Amino acid sequence: MKPRPLDRLADAHALPVDKERYFSAEHEEIEAGLTTDIYFVKTRDVLEADGRLEVPVVAEIFARKGGVFAGLPEVVRLLDGHGVEVHSLGEGDSFEAKEVLMRISGPYAAFGMYETVILGMLASSTGWATAARECVKAAGGKPVLSFGARHVHPAVAPVMERAAVVAGGCAGASCILGAKLAGIEPKGTIPHAAILIAGDTVRLAKIYDEVLEEGEPRLILVDTFKDEAEESLRVAEALGEKLSGVRLDTPSERGGVSPDLVREVRYRLDIAGFGHVSIVASGGLNPEAISRLAEAGVDSFGVGSYIAHATPRDMTMDIKAVDGQPVAKRGRFPGITENPRLARVL
Repeated sequence: MKPRPLDRLADAHALPVDKERYFSAEHEEIEAGLTTDIYFVKTRDVLEADGRLEVPVVAEIFARKGGVFAGLPEVVRLLDGHGVEVHSLGEGDSFEAKEVLMRISGPYAAFGMYETVILGMLASSTGWATAARECVKAAGGKPVLSFGARHVHPAVAPVMERAAVVAGGCAGASCILGAKLAGIEPKGTIPHAAILIAGDTVRLAKIYDEVLEEGEPRLILVDTFKDEAEESLRVAEALGEKLSGVRLDTPSERGGVSPDLVREVRYRLDIAGFGHVSIVASGGLNPEAISRLAEAGVDSFGVGSYIAHATPRDMTMDIKAVDGQPVAKRGRFPGITENPRLARVL
């Protein structure tokens, strides 16, 4: 049943919750204000008693650290129909510390209760987009795919993958829903589990080739049973021109994917006549490692934990005008902060 929007503190206290459920909030619960901080609901009671709940205000949002802005469409969807005007940077825009990222104008009653939600949406997506952009820059034009879904709660995995692609610049994502929301098809190879169960990399590669539809890249993991260079040659000889690439995902227990390993695999493939076979690297990569591996010959990258574990960009919302008059808390400047980069989005 769709929850009734919170209007006052008593509504929150009376809210029934089924504890035998998934713990993530449903969209209707977010829109109803159930994920906001309780003090914003208390504020409604106080301001209504003072006759000031509907007063027109202007609020500005900024971050204390620079980054890549993301999460805008969710905020617009949340506020659409609430009678507010929103100006904002665009998704994917880089910004500086304390630059005004978004400005919301309208009756406080229309959006005040959503402050927690708005800041959370922007903080998380911006953090993921910023980390993704760092990886993309380090790759120097070589594709980076976001493989981070396994590192976060499934309720937010699509949000993360979408931000990494749309705002961060990743060329693809493995999370099905995340990729679809970004307007692309999901990308990925096969897990070690498939090779372990099949018992042999080449055997699995042949079945993979037979079963998969045309147009699906034949990209095979080569670090499961044998030396990576040896396994790469075995797979290349088995699939020939059909093999589009090999993926190196060597675990840290074996030294990880190193530049020297990449150079050896590339050299052995080339001298054996398999220069068309690309090399994909994954496994605990960060921008520094990506830069080294790109120089060594890796053609594309799969990045998971670095993007998924990115620190959210702390966001702050300040009321800067009340009923047309400039205001601000101590330490801030009263009145609207001009930013010509903002454009009206709602």
